[in-house]
Order: sequence, then structure tokens, then C-alpha cells
Amino acid sequence: MTKIAIWCRHQGDNVIGIGPNIPWHISSDFKRFRRITEGQSLVAGEKTYESFPNRTLPNRKIFVLSFNSDYEVSDKANHFVVNDIKAFKDFEGNLFIAGGAGTYKAFFSNGAKLLPDIIVDSCYQGALDVHLTGEKVDITPCIDVMNKKFVKVSQDYDLDDILTTVWVQKGAFVDQAALKHIVKAIEDKKDETVS
Repeated sequence: MTKIAIWCRHQGDNVIGIGPNIPWHISSDFKRFRRITEGQSLVAGEKTYESFPNRTLPNRKIFVLSFNSDYEVSDKANHFVVNDIKAFKDFEGNLFIAGGAGTYKAFFSNGAKLLPDIIVDSCYQGALDVHLTGEKVDITPCIDVMNKKFVKVSQDYDLDDILTTVWVQKGAFVDQAALKHIVKAIEDKKDETVS
């Protein structure tokens, strides 16, 4: 199994949200996310899952990390509720960790078997949406771990004020097919509609 954390954070303060909202609107960022995760398995917390259009993303299996065992998913054939993060320790195949902050922090703080192998680190360099209200949500503890336990393995990809780099865990075996898939999806800047 290869675990891949994928996020977009704000430069300098590592903010990924204000209240329930992403404080920037860059369509190429969402398109890149969709290209990278197409045909893959994702894990997301409830708020992130509920932020997906119609609570789904086509052609993906989605695992919703929730403390609520009665949580209802929108597609019972392809979406699954998981109440204990330890269920992912022996996950088969690639697993993309799609957020939010609590989900990222859980994977980064629950031991070596859950620590991601690869990080797709996108960093928004523009201004936050000043009209949003609510608490700023950041992933600083995850960035601290990334800086200590990971090494950057890609060039910097700059598109629409977002700088994206790929990091791998130091000393870990990384599935080269997964890594190539990620880099190809980042480099593909097509504007067509993607699923």
C-alpha cells in the first residue's frame, strides 16, 4: 500500500480553510486534485466529503472517516464509513488522504504504519478571501513532520499562484508507478473537464 497525502495550504500560515470554506477559488487546483485522484481510493473527513459536489467524485472509492457510526454516505456502493483510522493500517492499494485537517493530523500522528509515503504539497501564494468568517484551520503539525521526515523529490510546479511539489518519506520504499502517476497528473495542465 502507498499512502498519499494531498493538500493545498496557504503559504506562510498553512491554512487550508476558514470555517467550512476553502479561502481561495482556483479552478486549476481542483482540476489537478481530480486528475491525481481519478480511479483511486480516497479517505476524507465528514466536512471534506460534504464539500465534494453532490457529496461524491465520480470514478473513486471514498472512505469517510467519522466518529458517527450512523453517518450516511451518498453512494453506498462506492462510499464507506470508517470509524477507526487504524482500519487503514493494512489497506490494499493506494490510498489518497484528501483532508480535512483532522484527517491529515490523524494520519501524521498515529505511528509509522499510517504516516503517508508521499505528499503532494500545493502551496497557495495569494491572498486569503477576506470575506469569509470563522476559525482558520491549519495543518502546521503536518508541515512540521513533512519538513523533518520527508524529502522533496520533484521540481516546483507553479500554476495560477499555486506552487506544487512532491515529497517522499525519507528511507521509505515508494511505489514508482504511484509516483509517476502523480507527477504526470501534475504536469498535465489541460483545461478540459475531468472526472
